[in-house]
Amino acid sequence: MLPQDSNDDAEDVSLFDAEEETVSRSTRSKIRHPVASFFHLFFRVSAIIVYLLCELLSSSFIACMVTIILLLSCDFWAVKNVTGRLMVGLRWWNHIDEDGKSHWVFESRKATSQENKSVSEAESRIFWLGLIACPVLWVIFAFSALFSFRVKWLAVVIMGVVLQGANLYGYIRCKVGSRKNLTSMATSYLGKQFLRQNDEWLGENSHGTP
Repeated sequence: MLPQDSNDDAEDVSLFDAEEETVSRSTRSKIRHPVASFFHLFFRVSAIIVYLLCELLSSSFIACMVTIILLLSCDFWAVKNVTGRLMVGLRWWNHIDEDGKSHWVFESRKATSQENKSVSEAESRIFWLGLIACPVLWVIFAFSALFSFRVKWLAVVIMGVVLQGANLYGYIRCKVGSRKNLTSMATSYLGKQFLRQNDEWLGENSHGTP
């Protein structure tokens, strides 16, 4: 008598779904906008390198200052108008209405299922790493110039802090939302930290009491 196949433990697996998941994962790990990713880091990293090596590259303070300011200006324009929109789907800008009032707009691309599949995680990491790390370095340079009495470099360093800090603030507003949301997030974080420390303190006291 021939043995019969048992289908009790059989499970249907869609090969097409597995292929789509593999393709989606490989797409998200790839850099979809290599030119934008390159220039997102090029101008800001170049400005930092010129600032650190300016005394070795040239003896002219004016030439170094102009070069750094040009690099910072190009970086501000590229990050604000190009790389943020292409790499992470965020944009911030200003417009003046008919009454002459200035309005700041912080936009975030609506995430659909199709767009989520095409979003590159590698590009997102590159974008936020460059956006956060470089302003932090300029703040460090500002304190260093202040405490070492390099007064002539303060204007250049403050320019770097202002231009790159403006892009950082603008994109955080785009990512998080309004200023009210920023305040509520900070309040929620502090509240959670306070409650956690309070619970730990109560737990230690309860174990310590006889």
